[in-house]
Amino acid sequence: MEFRAETRYLRVSPQKARLVLDLIKGRRVEEARNTLMFTKKRVAAHVGKLLQSALDNANFLATEKGLDVEIDNLYVKRAIANDGPRMKRIRPAPQGRAYRYQRRIAHIELVLAERGKNGEAVATVVGGEEAAPVKAKRRAPAVKAAGKKKVAAK
Repeated sequence: MEFRAETRYLRVSPQKARLVLDLIKGRRVEEARNTLMFTKKRVAAHVGKLLQSALDNANFLATEKGLDVEIDNLYVKRAIANDGPRMKRIRPAPQGRAYRYQRRIAHIELVLAERGKNGEAVATVVGGEEAAPVKAKRRAPAVKAAGKKKVAAK
């Protein structure tokens, strides 16, 4: 089961938000909270609130809807920051000119999932049967044919 939360129109550039999100991807929720608490980036506080919201969503579904969810086994499955609309602004420049710049906005999405007891992700089956894992065939590297040296024209 996946539990998600998202924040939209956050006044931070998506590139800066991705720096913080990369720190918590794949980590357990408790470990991610500690990481965010000691991160010095301004967006870390917003991501911490978003993580708490996703955790509250999981807690709500566990209590109200009767789902069997262990909060201690949750981990950050996906954390992405997408572009929002950009605000176009103008800054005064020398000799009566104007420089244009853009203020960037981010949409951040956080998805939590439950890990099994032995550390692997719990799979949810959509549809009927589970698909068997497909092994990729290894190809032999292409070998160039040894050609003769070209003789220079006289």
